[in-house]
Amino acid sequence: MSAAEGPLVVGVDSSTQSTKALVVDAATGRVVASGQAPHTVSSGAGRESDPRQWWDALCEALRQCGDAAHEAAAVSVGGQQHGLVTLDDRGEPVRPALLWNDVRSAPQARRLTEELGGAKVWAERAGSVPAASFTVTKWAWLAEREPEAVRATKAVRLPHDYLTERLTGQGTTDRGDVSGTGWWASGTESYDEEILAHVGLDPALLPRVVRPGEVAGTVHSHGLPFSKGTLVAPGTGDNAAAALGLGLRPGVPVMSLGTSGTVYAVSRHRPTDPSGTVAGFADARGDWLPLACTLNCTLAVDRVATLLGLDRDAVEPGTAVTLLPYLDGERTPNLPNASGLLHGLRHDTTGGQLLQAAYDGAVHSLLGALDLVLDQDADPSAPLLLIGGGARGAAWQQTVRRLSGRPVQVPEAKELVALGAAAQAAGLLTGEDAAAVARRWDTAAGPVLDAVERDEETLARIAGVLSDAAPLLERPTDTH
Repeated sequence: MSAAEGPLVVGVDSSTQSTKALVVDAATGRVVASGQAPHTVSSGAGRESDPRQWWDALCEALRQCGDAAHEAAAVSVGGQQHGLVTLDDRGEPVRPALLWNDVRSAPQARRLTEELGGAKVWAERAGSVPAASFTVTKWAWLAEREPEAVRATKAVRLPHDYLTERLTGQGTTDRGDVSGTGWWASGTESYDEEILAHVGLDPALLPRVVRPGEVAGTVHSHGLPFSKGTLVAPGTGDNAAAALGLGLRPGVPVMSLGTSGTVYAVSRHRPTDPSGTVAGFADARGDWLPLACTLNCTLAVDRVATLLGLDRDAVEPGTAVTLLPYLDGERTPNLPNASGLLHGLRHDTTGGQLLQAAYDGAVHSLLGALDLVLDQDADPSAPLLLIGGGARGAAWQQTVRRLSGRPVQVPEAKELVALGAAAQAAGLLTGEDAAAVARRWDTAAGPVLDAVERDEETLARIAGVLSDAAPLLERPTDTH
């Protein structure tokens, strides 16, 4: 390993399907070592994972980093949001974690919204209207379906909380991740005791909310390649970590193309969208992160490509076919019971045109929420930052340009969630704001693709099919 200019830090990204670790030079942002290991997600009606796999994957990823991890002075964990982790009195999982894309709690989400004053009250109170992805709805589902698991639960955590606690031995979370639970009041920045009482969740089971810049603890776990006393930062949810990783300033729009798709921007104003489209998340610094999320993004489009036997970039233009790729139900638009829908198929429709229609359907959902995410802080001249696993795909880039009509910038830095976590860890050592650390590292640098004329015809066609098909898409199914 070549000599580093500053202290080393570790940033972790524990996502839906794998855990990655980066060892980063805090002075320059240079990645000096990395590791990655997979974990599994159940198939069928639910989406569940064993949290112990996340820990094993973290340990393996750190092992792959070698001696560099041992030299690190601080570590931070970014993790998939919303997941419900239930632990027994020994700190072991009571059952597999219910993940963000498990939509079985859609009935509970509707009921909770109605029982506690309606969408407007929820938006004002919690910052968001609960959807099936939110942790509070998953707890309500668990209480109804598996009361014995609820009785056995002695601690409730989010995925990043679980890993941080395994590192420090202390139950902590941060404002960015906890703002996606549905039981944290964004106005007062505290747990909402009325919501917790309504769903039968004892506040004593929840972790302490660590403030931005505060040390969550020190590494106490044996068998990890960290020195004694290595500092542990608060960590945060994956989207808030990616915002840190980009060094985002207020008003700059981001579109993240991953298993899920998200659009977000940092704002100085607390969001309260009663339509439920925009989640009023907190960021990991002290500002806000209004965000809209779709369940179906790269995974759904890749599935269509696989069914067609095509490479993911083998798209063809010139089609009037519409494909709504709601393979996992959908959150934006809020159609948890939906399945994929294909309209306009003809004898001369090609596989490449079908694949392009899948891209169009996924990007249409994201762009439909972008205007709601952006507020008075928005910079109309700023390029749309394109990140996530799909961001470097030619078909994704061209589809976003064509349907948005905006310039698109693709940051060259990879693993922005892990880089954001590393920036947070570096901030503990230097006293800097984590986003300022990332700006010093120049993580958002990358080519800018010029704007092209917006394809209004395709946007209108997809919107028309979505409207006409609403009764079919909203119909309950036996799988949810």
